[in-house]
Amino acid sequence: MKNRTRIAWTFLAPMLILMVLVAGWPLARSIWFSFTDTNINNIAEYSYVGFDNYFSEYGLFGNSIFSAEFWETDWGVAIRNTFQFSFFSVILETLAGLGVAMLLNQEFKGRTLVRTAVLVPWAIPTIVSAKMWGWILHDQFGLINQLLVDWGLISHKIAFTADPAYALWTVVAVDVWKTTPFMALLILAALQTLPKDCYEAARVDGVHPLRLFWKVTLPLIKHPLMVAVIFRLLDALRVFDLIYVLTSNSGSTISMSGYVRRDMVDNGNLGSGSAASTSLTIIIFLTALLFMRAARVKLNEESN
Repeated sequence: MKNRTRIAWTFLAPMLILMVLVAGWPLARSIWFSFTDTNINNIAEYSYVGFDNYFSEYGLFGNSIFSAEFWETDWGVAIRNTFQFSFFSVILETLAGLGVAMLLNQEFKGRTLVRTAVLVPWAIPTIVSAKMWGWILHDQFGLINQLLVDWGLISHKIAFTADPAYALWTVVAVDVWKTTPFMALLILAALQTLPKDCYEAARVDGVHPLRLFWKVTLPLIKHPLMVAVIFRLLDALRVFDLIYVLTSNSGSTISMSGYVRRDMVDNGNLGSGSAASTSLTIIIFLTALLFMRAARVKLNEESN
């Protein structure tokens, strides 16, 4: 047993060393910078400021998160935008992905072709799809606006990606279009493993399809479904490229990752930007931990 353990560690050692060099060292350096006033123009010159980037008057959490003032700050707005985007996009993608997966799991002519076509939005790089939808939704020459005007649904063209009333929901819609195939693929993989005999017995007994879905299908795929939701939630919380390409640095849609980029690159504040990056990592970790804990309790209660 000890020999097998030693061999396992021998094979894992190169990968672990590579991970430390590629991920561990940059993360540790970013955390260190978060306790300094480092400027991107002169990284070598800095002063240690402790937790000032986090909890001072001008820090990220200078105001209590339970106060209205905090949610009016740029960091508070970025957190709110990120969680709003994540909440609605993950819910819509899960529901749409479940529906698509149920459809693709059925036997019909041309199913392979349809499965391939459904994956196209997910296969397109995010930057490309964001630019494509930016042109389609353009308030002057965009196809969507032109069709809505021609059909008489709107009287004047709408700036979907610039108007604060529409911008965040537009980003959510584009993200749902792009990422629903990912959720459908994961859920379809779970559906493919379900036993066929229970469905055949249900059809013989005349069980209604909706009842069959709620009582048989959903309970059997709840664990894989929860894993898919967690994967998508982690990805949504760190969103940057889609929002940045569609709405640039708009304060109405800026995400936590967008705030980090703006503070580090545009403003050159490597110290406070690293503090925001570290806070983003902690927020994502805690959110995933709480969600997994709540999901585990929920699944255990249903099992009992």
